[in-house]
Amino acid sequence: MRVVLDTNVLLAALISSHSTPDIIYRAWLAARFELVTGAAQLDELRRVSRYPKIKTILPAHRIGTMINNIQRAIVLNTLPPLPKGIEADDPEDTFLLAMSLTGNADYLVTGDHRAGLLRRGNIGRTRIVTPVTFCAEAL
Repeated sequence: MRVVLDTNVLLAALISSHSTPDIIYRAWLAARFELVTGAAQLDELRRVSRYPKIKTILPAHRIGTMINNIQRAIVLNTLPPLPKGIEADDPEDTFLLAMSLTGNADYLVTGDHRAGLLRRGNIGRTRIVTPVTFCAEAL
């Protein structure tokens, strides 16, 4: 099973141990599924790690360790544009949809209820679900 984890899920895993995102991250570390990521997401993690709000709750070395771990995943260095007629409600989520399609993911897991990804429900064969739904269905 191939899975794309939204950056908000990855950060939530570090912020709150024993949370649903943390359970998902640990399941990936235990090789219970294949993680699909990309250079754009790794860049986003690095950028977000510099935000003052994040720096106060997460030491930089914890995000650095996560980035090092994630580099062992399926890393898509370049992403094609989305097919005609498909676009993200939030342009900043375009790379998540592209990773899902290009990586042939079974799931895109996101905790972002405002951006419209969850309302979409799927992109191609990829189901878009919350962390709770993913745990209930796949772990």
